[in-house]
Amino acid sequence: MTQTPDNDPIDTDLDAEIAAEQADAEAQEDGLAPLDAVIAERDQWRDRALRAAAEAENVKRRTEGQMNDARAYAIQRFARDLLGVADNLERALQAAPNDAEGAAGGLVTGLEMTQKSLLSAFETNGLKRVAPQAGEAFDPHFHQAMMEQPSADVPGGAVIQTLQAGYELFGRTVRPAMVVVAAKDSGTGAAGGYAASGETSGGNFDGKA
Repeated sequence: MTQTPDNDPIDTDLDAEIAAEQADAEAQEDGLAPLDAVIAERDQWRDRALRAAAEAENVKRRTEGQMNDARAYAIQRFARDLLGVADNLERALQAAPNDAEGAAGGLVTGLEMTQKSLLSAFETNGLKRVAPQAGEAFDPHFHQAMMEQPSADVPGGAVIQTLQAGYELFGRTVRPAMVVVAAKDSGTGAAGGYAASGETSGGNFDGKA
């Protein structure tokens, strides 16, 4: 009776090839290990750099905000006192004749130059004049509605007229602009009789405020 050999030469060669391939793969993996470590470290440092940049930007924004707050607090009270001067200049110019000549004309020109210089100084220090034109949207952050009127030309909720200019400092209201606002159904040509009657829903405006 013939016995089959325990180890077939073909199977032995196949096992050897598989073992060799596995050894080569392990060797390649071992060779790439340092590169993988470098890539992982690079990604880690990049993440740290992005986090540091984001934190630096946040610190910059907070610092700018704190500086603006401190600056606004320092000059806000002084700015409010100067608003009275600006109001008086504007009233004087409104009362001045447009066709003034000679000494009167020189006085009007001087008032205009003084007002321009004062407003320029305001702008330089972050104090901006708020005087919406007719048709501009009403902004409750910077405007104060003193009365409401129907209007055939201005849509409802928009500003009809500025009664007194307001001012804002670094985006914060120092004094809201006092305005007349168009009634809800304005801009449709239906203002007619109500507008003619002169009735308003906001009461009277005191220009000395």
